[in-house]
Amino acid sequence: MEHEFWESKWASNVIGFHLPDTNPILTQYWSALKPQRNDTVFVPLCGKSMDLDWLAEKHNSVTGVELSKIAVRAFFSERLYTPTVTALTSTLELYEFDELTIYSGDYFTAPIEATDLIYDRAALVALPKEMRAEYVQVLRSRLKEGGRILLVTLDYDQTEMAGPPFSVPEEEVRTLFSGMTITRLQRDEADVNHPKIKKGLSRFAEEVWLIEN
Repeated sequence: MEHEFWESKWASNVIGFHLPDTNPILTQYWSALKPQRNDTVFVPLCGKSMDLDWLAEKHNSVTGVELSKIAVRAFFSERLYTPTVTALTSTLELYEFDELTIYSGDYFTAPIEATDLIYDRAALVALPKEMRAEYVQVLRSRLKEGGRILLVTLDYDQTEMAGPPFSVPEEEVRTLFSGMTITRLQRDEADVNHPKIKKGLSRFAEEVWLIEN
């Protein structure tokens, strides 16, 4: 997706992808990663997610990266936090407050150090198919040996909805993360009456994955 697409979503406050509370998937399945307090955590395409707060309560170092400055500034202002802001380049800023570090800029070029744990709820599914292999290649490069990923994906008939969010079925997950240990923790299958299913879809499933390096 073009940068302008996501910038315009935040600028016009069209952010249906943003959850107003901590994602229950995170609270239910984070323990599957066997997390320790001193494990570093990376959250790609983090927006202004409440999940960052939950993770920061449990870990000493939580780092996110988000393209939109509007989202990053909103994250801190809505919590009445005053972060330290450092301009790293003309297009990249670093925001720091206690356990939280957020880079405002391009995911592909942000200088993220290798991390122990990664949480991807809405990043992979936000990207069209032609960008997903490069996204995962960079993601894997930012994971330490022995590191673990909690990944949330969607599975539906892509011909019935343009996306985003996009469908990333099991076969693609296993191809993208080939060579790693992949465990499906949950598949939540929805019928046409399920509140998560979008109009026009004949089927819809949300899947949760544990991926280990």
